[in-house]
Amino acid sequence: MPTIALTLGDPAGIGPEIVAKTLRDPRLPKGFHFEILGVKNGKGIHPGKLTKTSAHTALKALEEAARGCRNGCFAAMVTGPVHKLALTRLQPDFIGQTEFLARACQLQDDAAVMVLTDPKLTVALCTNHCSLKDALTRLTLERIVYVTKITRQFLQQRGIAKPRIAFAGINPHMGEAGLFGDEDLRLFYPAREKLTKEGIALIGGPADTMFYHAVQKEAFDAVICAYHDQGLIPFKLVAFETGVNVTLGLPIIRTSPDHGTALEIAGKGIADHRSMLAAVQLACRLVKNRRSS
Repeated sequence: MPTIALTLGDPAGIGPEIVAKTLRDPRLPKGFHFEILGVKNGKGIHPGKLTKTSAHTALKALEEAARGCRNGCFAAMVTGPVHKLALTRLQPDFIGQTEFLARACQLQDDAAVMVLTDPKLTVALCTNHCSLKDALTRLTLERIVYVTKITRQFLQQRGIAKPRIAFAGINPHMGEAGLFGDEDLRLFYPAREKLTKEGIALIGGPADTMFYHAVQKEAFDAVICAYHDQGLIPFKLVAFETGVNVTLGLPIIRTSPDHGTALEIAGKGIADHRSMLAAVQLACRLVKNRRSS
């Protein structure tokens, strides 16, 4: 049986609860072994209260899962939510689990592509965890091309032969022909031209209407977004309870729920585990796809 590593994330949050509920859920995929990482009982762990011990436990579990995926012990990893600020106190250069895993695979941060997916909407981010100012600096036509290609490949692996992919305009009204900024003119249109020459269609449009067409009209299979909240706000609006974060561009399979540690409800037994369950289900499907191919 292939083994899937499940990290609890920060044990002070809801990670332990949603993992436990997921493992008891009858919808859990069959034919897999699940190994829980980050179990820590006793001193230093208190639901709802961040401590150095809880952060250290989360970091060690993440390291063990990445190492196990790289050496073949684990077929995939599903990561529970961590608290970024708590982890930066242990590892100052920690940005997020996405970037951490890129480095664990000896790759640059931007090799990893953050994708949020659900039957209702899939979004791929050109930039991840950074300020809006830095996002505009990091956004290039090469990045748009890379993210589009890797998202297209992901959709094809999930059975969509000809993915319909859109790009959400960077500026209001997609810049209004340069009136509200020239980023769309300088970045999107050259990227679209390059992709077209390679036989890949990328449709652009203002972000304020793009998600309406993607969700309500089911016109697109995925939307490429310039920065984090451009994609996460509409995604969490329609799929907060069931959405999955999947990291593309790495030699390993990693998924996670699309929410945080929710410290305010930790230990109360009321956390919704559906996003964690969906993350496990997707990881198992990706493992099956990889083995069959």
